[in-house]
Amino acid sequence: MSQSLIDLLAIFDVEQIATYLFRGKSPNTNAQRVFGGQVIGQAMVGACRTVEGRLPNSLHGHFIRPGDPHVPIIYQVERVREGKSYSTRRVTAMQHGNAIFSITVSFHAGEESAFDHQDKMPRVPLPEKLVEEELPKQPLYCETMEFIRRNYAIELRPVEIGRYVGQKIDDGRVHIWIKAAERLRDDPALHMCALAYASDYSLLDAVTARYERPLFDRRMMIASLDHAMWFHRPFRADEWLLYAKESPSAQGGRGLVRGLIFKPDGTLVASVVQEGSVREGR
Repeated sequence: MSQSLIDLLAIFDVEQIATYLFRGKSPNTNAQRVFGGQVIGQAMVGACRTVEGRLPNSLHGHFIRPGDPHVPIIYQVERVREGKSYSTRRVTAMQHGNAIFSITVSFHAGEESAFDHQDKMPRVPLPEKLVEEELPKQPLYCETMEFIRRNYAIELRPVEIGRYVGQKIDDGRVHIWIKAAERLRDDPALHMCALAYASDYSLLDAVTARYERPLFDRRMMIASLDHAMWFHRPFRADEWLLYAKESPSAQGGRGLVRGLIFKPDGTLVASVVQEGSVREGR
């Protein structure tokens, strides 16, 4: 594959213009709106820079307005809590004087626990099994993978490959291996920001998978409404992670999706929940 056109590290290199004020730019000015994962990731970077010695344990965000990719985004960080074990930051992303996104990020000091369990990883082929020779040669599939890599700096190896050419998934369970398209430095917070960025990509596909709709169906109007994520165990975002997604409900123009993210050895590293607007165009 060709070199990614989007510099992932540049996305997270937000400019600090005051103690609790940051500015981020959009790398893809050809897009109609700012990718939601970018706003999540940049807001997390701003929050992380105001906390010392603690890593994020969860985030809860709401998308308020579409972002303009031609205008820098201002991130205002509010110091909400500084406790013995937890810190909390609220971040508001602003453009044209209006809020476009709001997120609350919780940080944990880390501790030993008597309780340690997790769900098992679904039994799916490892990414090494999904080698290039075994992937379908349809132009639509190949063009889609290259488009994602070049415009989002994310590499994908879908398990249900047929989804990318319109196959229906009866139970709506979709599995895909993901990783950052470039090597990241050894900074746990950066890897969390990168995974939060990637976690928003095509998450709502689990809603439409039940209805024999292709991934980029122009008849559909899909937009994220809110996004919640919990970090459980250490990982690297530039190594393969399994994103197991399912949609337990869709109604009234909204769809809910749950996702679990695993390392290849079965370690559960993060959980995601998102609700989105899912409508047919009129």
